[in-house]
Amino acid sequence: MRANCVFSEYIDIEKLILKDVRKRLECLYLMKYVPIQAFDCPDAWHKSLSEIWENGDLFEVKYGSECSDTKKLNLSIEILHPENRPLVHDKAPCDMKYVQWYALRYLWSGTIEDETYTYGSRLREPIDQIEGLIKRYLEEQNDRQATLSIRLPEDIKKRVDNKRHAPPCLSIIDTEILDNKLHLTCYFRSWDAYAGLPANIAGIQLLNEAIVSEINKKGNFDFQTGKLVFHSKNCHIYERQFRIVKDLLKPERKTRHKLYERMRKM
Repeated sequence: MRANCVFSEYIDIEKLILKDVRKRLECLYLMKYVPIQAFDCPDAWHKSLSEIWENGDLFEVKYGSECSDTKKLNLSIEILHPENRPLVHDKAPCDMKYVQWYALRYLWSGTIEDETYTYGSRLREPIDQIEGLIKRYLEEQNDRQATLSIRLPEDIKKRVDNKRHAPPCLSIIDTEILDNKLHLTCYFRSWDAYAGLPANIAGIQLLNEAIVSEINKKGNFDFQTGKLVFHSKNCHIYERQFRIVKDLLKPERKTRHKLYERMRKM
């Protein structure tokens, strides 16, 4: 009888230990943060998908533009040569024609009819931040305060003017000139890695090229575009995209991607 009690106590202690170990392991894997360094924009898209697919946290979206199971990471991406062409991976769900349209309509232009807002309208109104940015860099190149803000305080509200309100995914574009290059650092609160990311990074590169062109033309400078750095606390793949991404990242595709990467470095 005593032996049974001791055995029972041992089992209970073992269960407690396993439960504690499980909790500790879960803590280790919650909100995983992964930094990625990429050669160019297509490389950044492919590496982001690969990291999220292989290492992402499971996250069920219960409020937002799309309620769904997802895989996601807290992600940083440093793109060393975003100016390199092509700007879009040949397997991405967009092409350069779409990217050019997106950059002009949603990043560079102001208010657009039938759109509640765009990134461009937030950048242009009520204060033209892009023109202000260009003016500041014409006056002083060693300026740390030239930050473009897209998110507004009212975006914390779920409803604005009695309508459901969706805050912008892109919140901030920060800028800095270093070594005669204009570098951009951007923050996305939420980021669709498969469908949104490739057009976003390519479009932002075109935006940077347009800004640098204006600075050079008005100030007789010879600046170039520099690195693009992105942060997102929720860079994700939706459940409806799982099969597409899985097929995209099949071993044979990975092998070709690695070969392509080596060839570019030669």
